[in-house]
Amino acid sequence: MEFPVSAESIAALVQGAAELEATAVGLRPHRLPTWARARGDAQLKLAESQPAGVRIAFTTTAPRVTLTALATRFGYAGVPPRAPGVFDAVVDGSVVASASLGSAVVVTLDMSTGRTTTTQAEPEALTFDLGPDDGTARRVDLWLPHTESVELVALAADAPLRPAPAAERTWLHHGSSISQGSNAATPTGTWASIAARAAGVDLVNLGFGGSALLDPFVARVMRDTPADLVSVGVGINIVNGDVMRRRAFTPAVHGFLDTIRDGHPDAPLLLVTPILCPIHEETPGPGAFDVAALAEGVTRFRATGDPAEVAAGKLTLQVVRTELARVVRDRRDANLHLVDGLSLYGPADAAEHPLPDALHPDAATHRLIGDRFGAAVFAPGAPFGG
Repeated sequence: MEFPVSAESIAALVQGAAELEATAVGLRPHRLPTWARARGDAQLKLAESQPAGVRIAFTTTAPRVTLTALATRFGYAGVPPRAPGVFDAVVDGSVVASASLGSAVVVTLDMSTGRTTTTQAEPEALTFDLGPDDGTARRVDLWLPHTESVELVALAADAPLRPAPAAERTWLHHGSSISQGSNAATPTGTWASIAARAAGVDLVNLGFGGSALLDPFVARVMRDTPADLVSVGVGINIVNGDVMRRRAFTPAVHGFLDTIRDGHPDAPLLLVTPILCPIHEETPGPGAFDVAALAEGVTRFRATGDPAEVAAGKLTLQVVRTELARVVRDRRDANLHLVDGLSLYGPADAAEHPLPDALHPDAATHRLIGDRFGAAVFAPGAPFGG
């Protein structure tokens, strides 16, 4: 006997999203509320609609569950497309099945003309084997793709589904595409998901590709989002976007943290400095695609700034780390802690774990970063140790 789940009931099962938009097809999870999306640019709107860290969480005795969904994938003309997004089924903490939609709406931007083309697709059903029914209710988390937007159309199972309980603690994190999970193979394989699952906390992932820019409205969202643990990773997008100078950067970090503290005055708060990125350690932005690599079918980035301009206030990752350490020192906040990104991925790791596109870690390196973050931050006596 099949137990279909209504759209309203699907909404009750979703965790890690700010809101669900009702579309003509189904429900689209968003990681920022409507008012905040209205204040962002196209890049941020694209990134926040990709449901990194969002999952459908329930308990059931069902041996199978079927999710019908429609994905929207974004790419650039002339740039190799990303692999299709992955849905992970996790039963009582273990990944038991993964699947991708065979087709999707594809939006392609031609950077030379600014024009986009869009293909069409229909929703598809994905069935996940959860293991035999032994009469015992199990917790199931269906992790949604971190690299493509998804509309949830229908959900059905062989037994009733009930909302899964929340964890004792919620971790709210904001960062760049690395926090969103760029180049990780699966949604449970992003470094933030790895650390959260190992620690047994609920993750709210506000990692936005290209968009960790100290936007005041993102700080307000974080201020108003219930959380027990809060962290902010900042630096790489500021540098590779070339959007600030040192004079503006440091006060902007203070302002961002001030707003978060308005809503979370005593929560453990981490300021995470950038991991190693050799192209931007001593060279400012802006960053750009490596055109020669693209001609060979390889996606790679490069820094185009002039190191001589650092003296005049241009930012590099080395400058950013120095300024972030100064922010933590000057604030004299006993619950504010600095996490050195180089301790998560640093010069000693570059030979064995090179960044394949010169900017983002690969799947194995996400695992390395997630494990190290968990050991440093969630261990007994550490800032998130409980």
